[in-house]
Amino acid sequence: MWRLHSWLLNQAAARANRLVAAEFGQAGSRSRYPVLAGLSEFGPISQAELGRRVGIDRSDMVALLNGLERDGLAVRAPDENDRRRNALRITPAGEQALLALDDLVDRGQAALLAPLTEEEREQLARLLRRLLPFLGPDAPDDA
Repeated sequence: MWRLHSWLLNQAAARANRLVAAEFGQAGSRSRYPVLAGLSEFGPISQAELGRRVGIDRSDMVALLNGLERDGLAVRAPDENDRRRNALRITPAGEQALLALDDLVDRGQAALLAPLTEEEREQLARLLRRLLPFLGPDAPDDA
């Protein structure tokens, strides 16, 4: 098994998820993080596009966004380019919440990557950024 890249990636991902989840602690923060981070990076953005970019299913996205909007962390407003649809935006309170969650994620990342040097961490990130677009939703079946 240790020679299989797919198995190694899966094992690393599972352990990474556990480490980050342990840092989040409270329920809900873990699922909110990618949405807030996506809104901060890509917004204003449509709900469907945000879901595609952060890998969250449409049905789950609705509930997450309802909660973020209820808590004042995100808003739905008419899209400036197309008034027929809404665009999602992160609020100043959402940006503050994201900063707090970033600290938790950073601690999880540090625990995950502890055995690697800074150079090795950057090399791993570069390789994964190169690999992920190839493995996107339109990846060939034999990828």
